[in-house]
Amino acid sequence: MALFILLVVVEILTLTVIRQQYYDKSWIRYYFFLTVNTILSIWLWVLWFEYVTYRGIFDEPEHIWILLNFAGIICAVVLPRIMLSAFHYTGRFMRRKTGGHNRVLTNTGIILSVLFFLIIAEGTLIGKFNFKTENYTVKIKGLPGDLNGLRIVQISDLHLSCYYHNNELVQSVIENINSLNPDILINTGDFVTFGWREFGRFDTILKISKARYGKFAVMGNHDFGTYDPDFTEADRDNNVLIMNNKIRSSGYTLLNDEFTRLRIGNSEIAMIGVTTKGSFPDIIHGDLDKATEGIGNVDLKILMSHDPNHWDLAVTVKTDIDLTLSGHTHGMQMGIITRKFKWSPARFFYRHWNGLYGEGNQQLIVNRGLGVLGIPFRIWMPPEISVITLVAE
Repeated sequence: MALFILLVVVEILTLTVIRQQYYDKSWIRYYFFLTVNTILSIWLWVLWFEYVTYRGIFDEPEHIWILLNFAGIICAVVLPRIMLSAFHYTGRFMRRKTGGHNRVLTNTGIILSVLFFLIIAEGTLIGKFNFKTENYTVKIKGLPGDLNGLRIVQISDLHLSCYYHNNELVQSVIENINSLNPDILINTGDFVTFGWREFGRFDTILKISKARYGKFAVMGNHDFGTYDPDFTEADRDNNVLIMNNKIRSSGYTLLNDEFTRLRIGNSEIAMIGVTTKGSFPDIIHGDLDKATEGIGNVDLKILMSHDPNHWDLAVTVKTDIDLTLSGHTHGMQMGIITRKFKWSPARFFYRHWNGLYGEGNQQLIVNRGLGVLGIPFRIWMPPEISVITLVAE
């Protein structure tokens, strides 16, 4: 009810701003803005109606799609309207003794609101699926010749429900991955956002991905059903079982606090995977000691751990793991990435939020993810496919 009242109030205030700014000055501008505002309002209220009338199972892809789109319309339409009203009524307050309003302030509000809308629209229509391939060269001290030049492709944070009605897009991503000719394919978790139903039949698409020596995955915190408000503990346990089956049917070797050996030529790699549970800031990392127990002597140790904060907490200095691969941050789905400069609000929550990091002989790569979470857009923070080439130092 509170949300409904807010939307109605903002709607009335916006119509009042348009009338007071243009009605007596320019009929062309008045009807133009009135028409645009009406179209946006229809779009908003249709999504609101779908949002409040949904009565299905919470983690159905259709429902998560509705939640994403409704969050997007709030950001793209309601927030700019609030901004516009704030500027306009500030101007009216400043002119409270003489009457009228400050047209310069209102025009400023209009310009900023339109700009805000366009940025979000670009992030939704283009930025969200503007996939970028990022290349990393990782130098490993003492890397055997059999592993020199090994190519690892990493993906992460698919959040498959954001591809609802876009199965062909996932297939094109997989075909792109195959064209990279990976020796090893790694997925560092968060296949879904709330629950197993979001996976749908994407396992049949994910299964077509290929890697010369195998495909490996871990589960992220969203994969454990933590965020589904309708799940009981029994539902969460069942969710984990189904997710395990879905991921394995996608062709991955799933590592739940365990390792497996991978032989390449005369060299051996330990592929280690730990689970990630909980919700920020109370993330629960898997048992790394259990996952590495009995590894013995191998030529290279690669850890898959969804949350990059785990690297600082349990990996660096404390272990001899050579390379850790993570995701989780999404680069907060907004920021700036250029060849020489990189910034995101994610840096306030994660010391390592995207890219290649090193400490001593240990290195970490954080992938920005391929999907979206919470909001259906990425603003200058494109989804990422990581191509990692190992070279001897």
